[in-house]
Amino acid sequence: MKTVYLITGGFGHLGSNLVSMLLDTDAEIRVFDVSESKEFAGTGVRLVTGDIRKEEDVKRLFEGLEGCRINVIHCAGIVSIASRYDQNVYDVNVIGTKNLVEASLAHHVSRFIYVSSVHAITEKQAGEVMSEIPFYEPDKVYGLYAKTKAEAGNYVLQAVGRGLNASIVNPSGMIGPGDSKIGHTTRLIVDYLRRRLTSGVRGGYDFVDVRDVCRGILQCVEKGECGESYILSGRFVTVKELLDTLHELTGQRKIRSYLPMWFIRPLAPLAELYYKLVHTKPLFTRYSLYTLRSNALFSHEKATRKLGYVPRDFRDTLCDTVKWVRDAGLVPLRHRRKAALSH
Repeated sequence: MKTVYLITGGFGHLGSNLVSMLLDTDAEIRVFDVSESKEFAGTGVRLVTGDIRKEEDVKRLFEGLEGCRINVIHCAGIVSIASRYDQNVYDVNVIGTKNLVEASLAHHVSRFIYVSSVHAITEKQAGEVMSEIPFYEPDKVYGLYAKTKAEAGNYVLQAVGRGLNASIVNPSGMIGPGDSKIGHTTRLIVDYLRRRLTSGVRGGYDFVDVRDVCRGILQCVEKGECGESYILSGRFVTVKELLDTLHELTGQRKIRSYLPMWFIRPLAPLAELYYKLVHTKPLFTRYSLYTLRSNALFSHEKATRKLGYVPRDFRDTLCDTVKWVRDAGLVPLRHRRKAALSH
């Protein structure tokens, strides 16, 4: 029986890395994305362009797959750190997930993996380690992104009772090569390498290599239990440790100034307005500042024990990310050092 992987959001940071990993297998790969791309041209990957908010578009993803073993990996979603409500975030993250779940039930897929987020997990008191939860509480998490991921996660879990062989993975803050859309953490790295960054912010988060999340997802396809969730985290890293490591790897100027939250928090609304005017993703918003001060102690013990998931060293991730940023031409030659990266 032929195995087919249907991957939504296949041109995103996670999706593209996942597709690249699956190219080494004999499985057929279909990518569903709202935009067209030539990223996987000539590889045999089939692109289905469509809007996940529209049922008829989602149905096209499943055409001609009778008699196949279908594995659906739902990566598509909008990661938003904006403070204002955005209907599009809800429609993509919640309505889009519902559309994909219903289509998967109708086509009796073999496995359904929903890529949620640790943001969907109800936060515990500072210092307490968080692990997987049996259901999500949208009213008890902070921010639109977290609420939509929690609501969508509950819909997936409810569909298990209707016969969907589904599992959920909860990655922490993903970082690593291949972020062609330049997410928030990649933007921070680019700004540092371009010498635009003069100060940091006190705080930190749990960061995980995007490639480790991909491996965790594929391990979940094979070993994950129906109705179960698995945290795919790395470890807690302060902004200072991240920037100090960039200094050690590249030899560029060390960031020595770190602004306290009481100083920068009132400036966040102005920063959001500025970034909106210049059409650039903001580094810091009220939501991102909240995240950097929240409890970000997540345990991946269950994923390690049940799936064999083991994240790599953060320094190696950062080194590979810097190399990718440079190779992608995101840093002008005048901002590069001749010396090689130091592990």
